[in-house]
Amino acid sequence: MATGNKPVALITGASSGMGKDFALRLMKEGYIVYGAARRVDRMQEIAAAGGHALAMDVTDDAAMVAAVAQIIREQGRIDVLINNAGYGQYGALEDVSLEDARKQMEVNLFGLGRLTQLVLPHMRARKFGRIFNVSSVGGKLATPLGGWYHASKFALEGYSDALRLEVRPFGIDVIVIEPGGVESEWSGIAAKEAERISGRGAYAGLVAKVKKMQASQKGAPPKAITDLIVEGLRARTPRTRYHGGMMAGPMLFLRGWLSDRMFDRMIMMALR
Repeated sequence: MATGNKPVALITGASSGMGKDFALRLMKEGYIVYGAARRVDRMQEIAAAGGHALAMDVTDDAAMVAAVAQIIREQGRIDVLINNAGYGQYGALEDVSLEDARKQMEVNLFGLGRLTQLVLPHMRARKFGRIFNVSSVGGKLATPLGGWYHASKFALEGYSDALRLEVRPFGIDVIVIEPGGVESEWSGIAAKEAERISGRGAYAGLVAKVKKMQASQKGAPPKAITDLIVEGLRARTPRTRYHGGMMAGPMLFLRGWLSDRMFDRMIMMALR
């Protein structure tokens, strides 16, 4: 960790859920925090706690360039980047338009990649940095109706592995966070999208089953994932991956040990 001034963290998707919790916790841990999101009005709690709220859309290159430039101008450094912005484009793959599919990849992968490009030169200059890419257990396993979301997270896992190898010689760590079920707006929005896109066609029955299953589940509090971020920050040599949240461990274990067909059967049985 850099010494002297307080370390500086940039967190995307900070207007709600895990991102907001990350921001508030890191300030308590002694970080100067810049929370970035499209909805600045929803980051008043971060600003009130002494953080900085930035208007930033990860699909807007100019906004990302301006945000990084502002942080460097004001603080001279970025020690931690938490790539948390993202959403789930749900709906049957036959029904989801390729325009929506491209938007999913743009937000969950390409926007993240571009922001990382902008931050890396400043981390390399200081020979230190920690980049946390918030993936999902859905980056290791797939469930019906979430095909494009899973595709974006599977891609993020591979991107993160390559990035880790490239930047390690410069003193930069890349850590993947794989949440399971977490209390947030995410699941409700994803369910509404699935219903909007596939709720009346050939996949209507599947949509109803998925919606019923999601309604019966209660995710872990965001703190469960924030604790993983803090563990990674405090570690002298952080692990390459951390997972937590509802069913994260069991699901990853089963995906590693069951055959594809057996895992498919288990998923579909859970939807009965």
